[in-house]
This record gives sequence, structure tokens and C-alpha cells, in this order.
Amino acid sequence: MVQIDTDYVGDLRCKAEHGPSGVTLTTDAPEDNHGEGRSFSPTDLVATALGTCIATILGIQADKHGLDLEGIEISVEKEMASTPRRITSLQADVTMPVALDESTRTRMERAARHCPVDESIHPDIDVRIDFHWPDGAPAS
Repeated sequence: MVQIDTDYVGDLRCKAEHGPSGVTLTTDAPEDNHGEGRSFSPTDLVATALGTCIATILGIQADKHGLDLEGIEISVEKEMASTPRRITSLQADVTMPVALDESTRTRMERAARHCPVDESIHPDIDVRIDFHWPDGAPAS
């Protein structure tokens, strides 16, 4: 179990502390929802969680199979609805740094699409994960 402690510090900002490490982060309401957008919003953290979870799962798979995939780049675009205010979609674009054979690509993509964050997101949220592989010979 992991505990996250959150304090409302005023002016629509919160400070959250990760219990095991003591690392903190600050959130702010976005400009389109009464805030100033000075930091990640809570829903931005959902998009961040998806991108970093995909990268972590790909890193675990790379380690298991002796691959060097440092340099994976992931961009997640979040779309919001206003009534009710909620995330409607998350589009993750995963740019892989090296070409891999078809079997390894399939294994990596399957693992990414079943990362714990993706598995935890409500099914009403449209989550798309697209991979972009370089042209060329697969890495050995």
C-alpha cells in the first residue's frame, strides 16, 4: 500500500506528498476551470500517469529481453468534456527509438496496452495508444 497525503494550500492549489519517498508535487486548477494553470491539474496527472506507466512497462519488457530502449518518447493528449467536467479521451503516441522484429513489437505493444494505469481507467474514457516505429532493420 502507498499513501499520498494532500494539503489544500489555497488559491486552488494543492500539495501532495508521496509517503514512501517524501517527494512532493503541486497541482493547480486549469485556466478553463477557475485556475491559473500554474502547474499540472489533477486530470493532467491522469494523462501523465498513463504516459509514464506505458514507458515503465516498456522498460520492464526491454530489461526482460535484453533490449536497450532508452529514448522512448510518449506524448499524451487529454480531452475534457465540460458537462459533466471529466476526461473524455486520452491519446498516447509512443515513439520507439529502435526498429524491432514483428514478434517483439507485438509483445511490447500488448504489454503497453495493459499497463496498470490503462487497466484502471474507466471504460467511458476513450484511451488510444499508437506506436510509431522507425524504419530500418530491427535491433538485435
